[in-house]
Amino acid sequence: MARFVTGNTFGTTDTVTSTTLNNAVNNAKISTDSVDGSTIELNSDALRIKDNGVTLAKMATQADQTILGNVSGGTAVPTAVPIVGAAGVLLNNDSLGTDNTKGATQGNIKAYVDASSTDGFTPTTSASDTKSVTLPNGLIMKFGRVVASGSTTTTINFSDFGGNFTNNIFSVVLTPERSGGETNPTRLNAAPSTSSFVIRNHLSGDTDVDFIAIGR
Repeated sequence: MARFVTGNTFGTTDTVTSTTLNNAVNNAKISTDSVDGSTIELNSDALRIKDNGVTLAKMATQADQTILGNVSGGTAVPTAVPIVGAAGVLLNNDSLGTDNTKGATQGNIKAYVDASSTDGFTPTTSASDTKSVTLPNGLIMKFGRVVASGSTTTTINFSDFGGNFTNNIFSVVLTPERSGGETNPTRLNAAPSTSSFVIRNHLSGDTDVDFIAIGR
């Protein structure tokens, strides 16, 4: 309990007047021994809570799975906000919308990744000989092993590997199966088209060549 120090002291023979009584009351101050100095302090003769003076134990209890915050969209007094819920910090929704002010639960993220691993990255179609794969975004990958005749060119038709590319051809990568140290024994003879590519073999003998073609 706060203790006050009078603003006017009286001796045993002092005369009490209205002025001295007013001074005793109006000039009274809070005694410094009324505060502990750790949680409450005097500031300009006024009591105030010190910075960091309120411990968690002194705060009001709140419902489980809530935090103190403000999700009103504007300046407001903090309230107990649910961690998960329509009015909470995290929105439990496996579809994962586009709200930039809502977070997702770990369950939502797992569901999204699990769905993506089956719907987003599994080929939608593949050729019967498994040499051509079409991904959901329309990207097509073709791969195979062909024989490039020695000292000449060999044309490879995509129709032999699940069909031609419909729109574009982005890349064809060749890997000759050679144990020797030859430099660039095989290469593309020209830019590939959506229907074929041509291999130039600089070696005298036939060479097995692995290829990967990417397009749409």
